[in-house]
Amino acid sequence: MARIRCDFFSAALGMGTSMTVLLPDAGAAGIGMPGAVTDGDPPVLYLLHGLTDDDTVWTRRTSIERYVAPLGLAVVMPQVQRSFYCDEAHGNRYWTFLTEELPEVCRSFFRLSARREDTFVAGLSMGGYGAVKWALRHPDRFAAAASLSGALDVVRRRDHPTRPVDPAVWHTVWGDQPAPKHDDTVGLLDRAGADLPALYVACGTEDFLHEDNVRFVDAARRRGVPLTVDFGPGDHEWGYWDARIQDVLAWLPLRRP
Repeated sequence: MARIRCDFFSAALGMGTSMTVLLPDAGAAGIGMPGAVTDGDPPVLYLLHGLTDDDTVWTRRTSIERYVAPLGLAVVMPQVQRSFYCDEAHGNRYWTFLTEELPEVCRSFFRLSARREDTFVAGLSMGGYGAVKWALRHPDRFAAAASLSGALDVVRRRDHPTRPVDPAVWHTVWGDQPAPKHDDTVGLLDRAGADLPALYVACGTEDFLHEDNVRFVDAARRRGVPLTVDFGPGDHEWGYWDARIQDVLAWLPLRRP
């Protein structure tokens, strides 16, 4: 694999930002880590970080590079600060950056497939929310989307009695208003069409977001939205996410090398 920390200017944000990118390389096999490539431009996974993290965190706290090396899969990990992957009320246009600018920038810098069947998104916590929201709002772009311990019910989370969203973060992202309909993942299920990407939802039963994930899954099932669910022992921590991202990679409908 090639690992690239890419610093670039974002027109959507009006400032410089960063992403970490893993690119498949068949010629870079080393001891204990084979390389692989697919025919044509490689498939791509957009892998999203959580509230307190940045674009480097997946490579620092998991073995994501080792896991994807034999799959011929590129991984794009953008940096979005504490934005909840939104166009912020009192901040910057991170939703526009993520969904409009980033894919075009990546394809201009790197050789990546633009086909829906080769495009995936996943994330943890805030990033799980971002991944599901992106998939529900733009289902035509993705073959599959996965949430690990996602904040999948932000409307309820605003006024949660024990673990609400930080009021300062909420004010920056949504002002003093409830989350709008286009940022409500549970509400987006009501407007979901029939041709959704495959959805995967995992959350540990000891996680403070477990109840939110159960509510999202129940809402999806009531609406006839098919999804793969993994609720088992685990908390909101990297040991759980390192294990689950391996499950996600095995589940993705990838073109195999």
